[in-house]
Amino acid sequence: MYAPERQQEILRLARDGGRVDVLSLAEEFQVTAETIRRDLKALDRAGLLRRVHGGAIPAGRLDFEPDLAERESTAADEKDRIAKSALTEVPAEGTMILDAGTTVARLAAAIPLEASLTVVTHSLPIAARLADHPGIQLHLVGGRVRHRTRAAVDAWALRAYGEIRADVLFVAANGFSAEHGLTTPDLAEAAVKRAAIAAARRVVLLADSAKHGQEHFARFGGLSDVDLLITDSGLDPEDTAAIERGGTEVVRA
Repeated sequence: MYAPERQQEILRLARDGGRVDVLSLAEEFQVTAETIRRDLKALDRAGLLRRVHGGAIPAGRLDFEPDLAERESTAADEKDRIAKSALTEVPAEGTMILDAGTTVARLAAAIPLEASLTVVTHSLPIAARLADHPGIQLHLVGGRVRHRTRAAVDAWALRAYGEIRADVLFVAANGFSAEHGLTTPDLAEAAVKRAAIAAARRVVLLADSAKHGQEHFARFGGLSDVDLLITDSGLDPEDTAAIERGGTEVVRA
């Protein structure tokens, strides 16, 4: 099969199924994963598909949101390095907000059992990871729980964040860029992230480099709202320099 024929079939599969992934396509067409990535890149450049973690979706689907299990297995090594680096930003004492997100959850899992902190979160998985830390004063923000992210949203959550002031927020995003800022697929979740940013003196964004340049439906802030971005070494040095010129410090773990 020639490349144009394969790409046409990939486009059909994406439109029929809502998304395609690299490994499944490589197996189906009996080619390497790198060949499929080149196909997806060509379709992305043509404006027919939009690349996402591990695959692609039809162009225009800014509301696409992978489930929690898929996100946890994506860029796992990079997320572990980011979480390890983020530990240095956790205050020895004080108050921090942990946003819902798989990289932030890895940070929560790495917090020592003897830590003495006040932690506020609207993420059920993160609260569960910290519930057995005797030195942590844990506050779980309530609200309607989104099944896809296990995060509380809507009026209760917004009201809670409007009543506190924290030393630092560790926030997650599905996409980030200097042009489009911080984005996520869901409006309700974006509203809670925006409220958490307003409730913190310092904002640290934890996001792997594959999310750079991605744009999703709901915008909840700009990179100007972020004091520090902790990402992985895959972020291009030129992109790093552009972000830092905007006033955000960047650490590539």
